[in-house]
Amino acid sequence: MALISYLQVEDLTKSYGDRMLFDSITFGVNQGDKIGVIAKNGTGKSTLLRLIAGKESADSGSITFRSGIRVAILDQSPIFAPSDTPMSVCGGTAPTHDDSSWSSADRARQLLTQLGIKDLDASVSTMSGGQQKRIALANTILQEPDLIILDEPTNHLDIEVIEWLENWLRRSRVTLLMVTHDRYFLDRVCNKIIELDQKQIFTYDGNYNYYLRRRQERIEALTGELAKVRNTLRKEQEWMSRQPQARAGKAKFRIDAFHDLKRRSQADYTERQIRLNVKSEYIGSKIFEASGVSKRFGDKVILDNFSYTFARYEKLGIVGHNGAGKSTFIKLLQGLIPVDSGEWNVGETVRFGYYSQDGITFDNNKRVIDAITETADDITINGGEHYSPMQFLQHFLFSPADQQKYIHTLSGGERCRLHLASVLMRSPNFLILDEPTNDLDIVTLGLLEEYLAEFKGCVIVISHDRFFLDTIVDHLFVFEGDGVVKDFPGNYSDYRTWIEENKSKQETTKPEKKPQQATAPRPSIRLTYKEKLEMETLTKELECLNAERNELEALFASGEAIADIENKSARYNEIKELIDEKEFRWLELSEKEPR
Repeated sequence: MALISYLQVEDLTKSYGDRMLFDSITFGVNQGDKIGVIAKNGTGKSTLLRLIAGKESADSGSITFRSGIRVAILDQSPIFAPSDTPMSVCGGTAPTHDDSSWSSADRARQLLTQLGIKDLDASVSTMSGGQQKRIALANTILQEPDLIILDEPTNHLDIEVIEWLENWLRRSRVTLLMVTHDRYFLDRVCNKIIELDQKQIFTYDGNYNYYLRRRQERIEALTGELAKVRNTLRKEQEWMSRQPQARAGKAKFRIDAFHDLKRRSQADYTERQIRLNVKSEYIGSKIFEASGVSKRFGDKVILDNFSYTFARYEKLGIVGHNGAGKSTFIKLLQGLIPVDSGEWNVGETVRFGYYSQDGITFDNNKRVIDAITETADDITINGGEHYSPMQFLQHFLFSPADQQKYIHTLSGGERCRLHLASVLMRSPNFLILDEPTNDLDIVTLGLLEEYLAEFKGCVIVISHDRFFLDTIVDHLFVFEGDGVVKDFPGNYSDYRTWIEENKSKQETTKPEKKPQQATAPRPSIRLTYKEKLEMETLTKELECLNAERNELEALFASGEAIADIENKSARYNEIKELIDEKEFRWLELSEKEPR
């Protein structure tokens, strides 16, 4: 079957001043393609989409759409007029009562309702960012496009809507070109991945997992080729370094080839990575206790007599509909918003690090380095390691040249990295992260996940990124609305499985007499195979640690002179910390039913 081209990009070049984003890139979008665009922050993903949408001009090259196709575009941050309502954005005013035909307004009303937009005639300008994104999404779909272009479609959407969109795109025959960092979304929706790297385009025919495998193969091949280029360059450098008369009469093409080799040898295929080796400060056994906390805004109940004791090293994920009170909860915990009743009792050793969804208000007219030096000229972390602001920022992918950029020139992802650096430079032992995955590229997300997995402190994370939640958290608070908070012992995929299993049971069970209302039982989650192995390992490790602790205690109680007493005392304290940590995890796993 012949391919039908919907979009052709030829020799496209774009730069800002001396900063080249991409150089003479060429690719096509054919009917039926579902393409995800991947690149590091600041390398031109959103710029590429703006060029295709005609919102910016390229330095050179061409962008050609197939004649007659319908194209719809969802911007990362949609803009609305003050007079806009959901209905006016998505298909005009509602029909009169005597008009019973199935109109565009009927379709708009149905889709908006599916997406959780209830007040169809309210001003869009008064709505939250998540509601505005859903309205823009509905408008995009209602245009019935042949080609749909999405820029970070999952940002500001709650997980339920993300899964709805994911399923719609999988079932739909629409052709898709999108930028997203949502790895589950990429893996389940896309059949092709385009990567922007080294100012060039690389195309992979497959989903995200396929891309990961093939990309690694490409990097290994390029690294091998680079070694050959540099070896040849060394020989040619000797020839070029001779006296000019020794080169007289030599072919000009050899000189030109030398300069080409020199240019190619400067390529860097190694990953510039954030090395987040920032340890937490010591945190005691008492973290916080919530006792009878209640909060409402008018008729909207956020918490209703909420009580909970937060444990040491706990990693909690918070999910729920937009507007259910997730961000308000963490602001209440930190005392940024007062409670109506009840109290929070926070431990004396707790040092919060708050990564806010709204970010930090940086002065756009200052440089990146200024954002750190205004707080500290000397950064002390990990119990005594000293870094200058310039050294510290290099851990967050800001090269010395990048640190001299003005903040207003940064991409959304670069601003997020700067925000993250400003939080971690204080070495917190209790991290509170409100939507940290918005705008961060996939490489940065992976490294942040590795850091949080090893973080010796407490974590609360609000996120719509299902992969991120599955990697980080050990249980969830599900905000169900009206002050109801369900404590679920597992990650997000566990929670979705539990919901589907309960749904299947309800569909197959014949309805019986309605029982009296009772508190829902705590859901039972079975151990995965990986968790079963982890529990066996923990059991063996605890046996060894307890034996070592007992030996040291017997030695200390013997009254004999002890060589190297300082190291043995330090090891004893370390063992106690390890036992506390591993016993807590073992008890957590033991509450689940083994398979």
